[in-house]
Amino acid sequence: MNREELRRYIMEEYHAENDFPWLRYPENEVFRHPGNRKWFALIMEVTGDRLGLPDQEKHAVVNLKCDPLLIGSLRAEPGFFPAYHMNKANWITAALDGSIPDDKLKMLLELSFEATAPGRRGRKADKEQER
Repeated sequence: MNREELRRYIMEEYHAENDFPWLRYPENEVFRHPGNRKWFALIMEVTGDRLGLPDQEKHAVVNLKCDPLLIGSLRAEPGFFPAYHMNKANWITAALDGSIPDDKLKMLLELSFEATAPGRRGRKADKEQER
């Protein structure tokens, strides 16, 4: 899935509009929940050296919120990187170059959407409620 395909999929599937919050980086776009304005996807162009790659070429990527237990195994797979410019324990960066199967990317997008949904509380709050 490339950047444009992902953008269309997000708009159609999640009815989310894109937002371009940084004047300095006009190609970087955020997708937010309409209710709470929390980000669930950040699509951007990042140079390879920022991803740990040996090049200066720009790469289209998406940052997605992810369960910390999944992040370790995902980072061992092609196309996944430690979250660029986000909390690396809770976010992951995925390449939009076709190296990740579309169904996997869609599944991770769904997890990110659910993890940031309005009314969703963190694990800490969930554990406290169980007591």
